[in-house]
Amino acid sequence: MGLKCVDIMTVILFAIPVFILLIAIEILVDKRKKTGHYRANDAITSLSMGVLSRIMALGHQLIPLTFYVLVFNTFAFTELSYSHWVWVAAFILYDFFYYWNHRMGHEMSILWAAHVVHHSSEDYNLTTALRQTSGAIFSWIFYLPLALVGFPPEMIITVGALNLIYQFWVHTQHIDKLGWMEKWFVTPSNHRVHHAQNRVYIDKNYGGVFIIWDRLFNTFIPELESDKPVFGIRGALKSFNPLWANAQLYSQLAKDSFYTTRWQDKLRVWFGRTGWRPKDVAERFPFEKAPLSSFKKFNPALAAPVTFYSVVQHVIVLSITVYLLLFIEALSGAHQLILVATIVAMSIQNGFVLAGSKLALALEGPRLLIFPLMWLGSGLVIPSAIFGGACLVSMIMLVRAVRSSVTLSNMAESVSSEDTDTQASIPS
Repeated sequence: MGLKCVDIMTVILFAIPVFILLIAIEILVDKRKKTGHYRANDAITSLSMGVLSRIMALGHQLIPLTFYVLVFNTFAFTELSYSHWVWVAAFILYDFFYYWNHRMGHEMSILWAAHVVHHSSEDYNLTTALRQTSGAIFSWIFYLPLALVGFPPEMIITVGALNLIYQFWVHTQHIDKLGWMEKWFVTPSNHRVHHAQNRVYIDKNYGGVFIIWDRLFNTFIPELESDKPVFGIRGALKSFNPLWANAQLYSQLAKDSFYTTRWQDKLRVWFGRTGWRPKDVAERFPFEKAPLSSFKKFNPALAAPVTFYSVVQHVIVLSITVYLLLFIEALSGAHQLILVATIVAMSIQNGFVLAGSKLALALEGPRLLIFPLMWLGSGLVIPSAIFGGACLVSMIMLVRAVRSSVTLSNMAESVSSEDTDTQASIPS
């Protein structure tokens, strides 16, 4: 008797609390060991990008499924059964095509523009696993051979979800090399290599579950004692805005394509090798990449109450997201739109707060008043009452956050003034 497929949304909803629990455990371990692998600003940004990717997937996830079903129904050589061995074959072959999808996502500019989001974190922890793009709309192309062979769409959706879930646990620095597993499977150690910006590690270790593909196609390298991984990308994001994180590289490619004079280069900018730029554009708008030895994480100073306020706001965003995913079929289109708008706006606003924007912090007051009223006016009566209560508590926290922010700013100005006076008093 064959195995049955599982509903993808059910898998995601069950996975969310497990992911949150494991993240909480890793944070406790990190605090106990004092390893400093977590920063609130980077972790919240990663989680915000994960939320936005799930929200955006509600709109465009039917595109790849539609094409897969079309190819399967029209061109499949046969229709495979749901037997155990077919499931195993589907799982292995899916990872094989994932390898090529992932590899091309690093080697072609337009695909890297979507995937770079996942690599923009300058920390490496379990939240990094959830730092997913909202714009991956071409990846379905790589899996069409599975449709031709005859793997049912439901089966591929299921093994794809399992593949993605497996990749969650490898995003940690608290697990060392795992002996024999390093030879066959993707592990925390060999995936740390993939996320490093060290020159020796660039474009290595693409596997999702199995590392054997990298060994076969000469893209494998083990984590080296002599080269401790430095995480992030050479063209640093320097922002906690999840929307800009998704748009940054597209913006750069569009600019290069617009300003280059040769028509063939206007296309090559998008479909050429990642990092390639037309000569005329590179000379006019040069990129300066600092050496790895001088790399510093983007980490604006924030008062503790401001950071805590941002954490609470993100918890509210997560709660709204879970509510939306749970009751999406019962909600009207207008209510769905309001919830999505709230999630997106709060995530972007929180990113500005984490970056130290005083204006963003000042705008939090009006937002805490307007958003619950917007919910109430739309007919979300009970949810708006709960949301309004959360916003009321947030308002109290905001007052303290603003005060602490002003105090921190005054202290910084005082120190700067003292430094200036000291320099002025030194005889030349």
